[in-house]
Amino acid sequence: MIAGVIAAVLLLAIAAYACGGGTDYGAGFWDLVAGGAERGERPRRLIDHAMEPVWEVNNVWLVFVLVISWTGFPVLFQRVFTTMWLPLTLAAVGIVLRGAGFALRKPARRLAGRRLYGAVFAVASLLTPFFFGAVIGGVASGRVTAGTTASADAWANPTSLLFGLLAIAATALLGAVFLAADARRFAAPDLDGYFRRRAWAALAVVAVLAVITLIVTHGDAPHVWHGLTHGVGLFFVVVAVLATLATAWLLTRPSGAWSRVTAVGVVASSVLAWGMAQRPYLVPTSLTVADGAGAHTTLRWLAVVTLVAVVLVVPAVALLYWLDTHGELEGLTDADLRRGAAGDEA
Repeated sequence: MIAGVIAAVLLLAIAAYACGGGTDYGAGFWDLVAGGAERGERPRRLIDHAMEPVWEVNNVWLVFVLVISWTGFPVLFQRVFTTMWLPLTLAAVGIVLRGAGFALRKPARRLAGRRLYGAVFAVASLLTPFFFGAVIGGVASGRVTAGTTASADAWANPTSLLFGLLAIAATALLGAVFLAADARRFAAPDLDGYFRRRAWAALAVVAVLAVITLIVTHGDAPHVWHGLTHGVGLFFVVVAVLATLATAWLLTRPSGAWSRVTAVGVVASSVLAWGMAQRPYLVPTSLTVADGAGAHTTLRWLAVVTLVAVVLVVPAVALLYWLDTHGELEGLTDADLRRGAAGDEA
């Protein structure tokens, strides 16, 4: 019983990271394809301004995932990190390079430096979700077994590649929807339309890739395919479809808060559909939740610690998101400093 609860918490943490971190990765994707220095200046300024208050906090959910999987399901952790060490290492390097590029490109004085750091930030924002998605695809297709050694086949198979591409498309969708809403809030209707058109394109790609992935899993991951077409997994697939339709309709209108909600619903329900489709396995069909769980005492204390962390962290992060989306975390500008100096002189 307690192992199932911890597994549910792990799945929710993955969904939270997919939505929170995915929005930031999506912003990096649109930074990459914004065009040259002159053409892409305004979209990139909006990306910088929108990401600054919250871009680092989304890694909290990744820490949750690592701690819960390592402590609660050590067998799963060992198998995944043994088999998937290369894509996980590349994803970790991508997180570091992405953060460094984002932090260094704005203060860089030379144009060449800004372009270099910007390219590092943007490319890492593309590769990191791909490798995370490829790892999940390897797990979903049952390629992380006790006897599996690290090899390209574990993460360079049809299911993994499609999960990786789907991860990129989903982050691009989230990034475009959130940036369109930010553009509306900053009274930039042209950028609202700019990012809504890109959100439409990303949504179409997500829908196409989701259908292709469902078809491929029929032969490459039959247990997951069965779970996605029956029971609770099918329920979340239906929710994802409805959220997709709602997002498509909302993108025909000026951006607002509800488009963000439905876009998050698309991604979150897709992650939950995958997790529910795997039941009762952590790795279909070789490792169940019960077999992969740690000692009962460890799980009990992990549940207590997780509850305390959720009570302390979730409200704080929710408040941060609310403050950011309502414009309460605007940065200090040169005009603000000049007004302050004029007030002191008076």
